[in-house]
Amino acid sequence: MSPELRRLTHEVPPALEIEHLHVSYDGMRALSDVSMVVPEGSVVALLGPNGAGKSTLLRSVSGLVRPESGRIAVHGVRVDRRPAHATARLGVVHVPEGRGIFPSLSVQENLEMCIYAVGHDVDPVGGAVARFPVLGQRLKLPAGSLSGGEQQMLALARALLSRPRLLMVDEISMGLAPLIVQQLFDALRERAKAGTSLLLVEQYIDAALELADYVYVLEKGRIVDVGEPADVRRGGLASAYLGS
Repeated sequence: MSPELRRLTHEVPPALEIEHLHVSYDGMRALSDVSMVVPEGSVVALLGPNGAGKSTLLRSVSGLVRPESGRIAVHGVRVDRRPAHATARLGVVHVPEGRGIFPSLSVQENLEMCIYAVGHDVDPVGGAVARFPVLGQRLKLPAGSLSGGEQQMLALARALLSRPRLLMVDEISMGLAPLIVQQLFDALRERAKAGTSLLLVEQYIDAALELADYVYVLEKGRIVDVGEPADVRRGGLASAYLGS
């Protein structure tokens, strides 16, 4: 852990703290002794090859996966034995890999789902259309009929409208055109500037590094390096991630 990261985590409780996390599926180890921190108000990028365990880590935080052992705390509250809905009440919002939408519901109905999280003092349609205008032309369509990029806009818009304190985003750019990716990252950047803590799993390394304050590299279920984006650009973490 860098001196700056260590200093921040001692000054205020971190948005997320993971200690010695172990997770297995059907007897196969997916995460081994993973420890990491997302300081309050920071952006942390979690990089690594396919199958490294990145999605499992996010699912463990949100309560979709039960760890074998270890500790997960969100804003100082331990969550590794809480159900997913209890973790969500702490302000944890998870945009999963592969389009986090309800495909059979309309775009408008998908957006209105966030009312259950934050109440009626939010304008889900107006807020989403202000961020992603194309959604305003799709409100009555089934969400599953949208293009891949529009579905990701919908998933991210609903997540942002849920007023997250810790937003976890898993491969939001996967399979999308660069112009769409730029719009999605612009929305994430805006939310980060507003002070929301972000944990970002991303295949576009340049985009992730440009947004991140800190970077962790996960390989074969283990954290193999941690540092700041400049460390990656200098090659300090690139060998672990790229295998070079």
